[in-house]
Amino acid sequence: MNHPASLSRREFLGGAAAAALGAVSPAGAGRPIGCYTRPWDQLDYRAALDAIAEAGFKHAGLMTAKSKSKLVLSAATTPEEAEQVAAELKKRDLSVPSVYGGDIGVARGLQAGLDDLRRLTDSCAAVGAKDLLMGGTGNPKLFDHYYKAVAEGCDYAAERNLGISVKPHGGLNADGAQCRKICELVGKKNFGVWYDPGNILYYSDAKLDPVKEAGEVDGRVVGISIKDYRHPKNVALTPGTGQVDFPAVMARLKQGGFLNGPLVIECLAPGDPPQLLEEARKARRFVEDLVARL
Repeated sequence: MNHPASLSRREFLGGAAAAALGAVSPAGAGRPIGCYTRPWDQLDYRAALDAIAEAGFKHAGLMTAKSKSKLVLSAATTPEEAEQVAAELKKRDLSVPSVYGGDIGVARGLQAGLDDLRRLTDSCAAVGAKDLLMGGTGNPKLFDHYYKAVAEGCDYAAERNLGISVKPHGGLNADGAQCRKICELVGKKNFGVWYDPGNILYYSDAKLDPVKEAGEVDGRVVGISIKDYRHPKNVALTPGTGQVDFPAVMARLKQGGFLNGPLVIECLAPGDPPQLLEEARKARRFVEDLVARL
């Protein structure tokens, strides 16, 4: 984890990172590169979509936003609200590789959790999303019900051409090894891992290396949250300015079979809307350069 914040673009493309990735391969060609709404979550989601499109992205991840649920889509979203989100995406020519819709109500019982998951799935289908990202649970008493609901929900999602994934997110799914075990437990073809190298560092207090942890999820990764980290406990960074060695992470994930799935930027350095727009453009160029080496 020795990716210095001062690494220049020339060093990035021509130095040890390029050697680690090897020769340019067409495997990364056409890979979706997007940005989540999270950096603009103090604003209405429409403002986030405007900025994402203006920054040059064609793919928007739906996550947090200024709303009653603090999310763009949640288990409480009505069909009419989901259709409105779909219309706003269409206006901006944005597709949706990933939706984070918050928690499901397994604390109220298995059926309640499954009902929430189905409503979320319907909302994802309405906006044409490819994957529903789950945050998991840190409560051991809810663990079995949570993933039973997810397993049953996977069949419903598959009928709507939707994948479901879990990310390293603390609690009982804090690292790659735990996420792999969850994949084995769920046992569904349309369930995988949405890898998050910044969270590997965040939830381990920088004790785990996301490059090594990436090997724990070989063959399981369906997408990546492009999130950086700076110790202690800071992920509000523009990718490429923190401790995550993104070239090495991508090389290891490629070795494990992750060849052309989506890369969605989750966090940016905070600022006012003009500053966020510029950071989003920087982040897009950084990820495009990264993909160019695959």
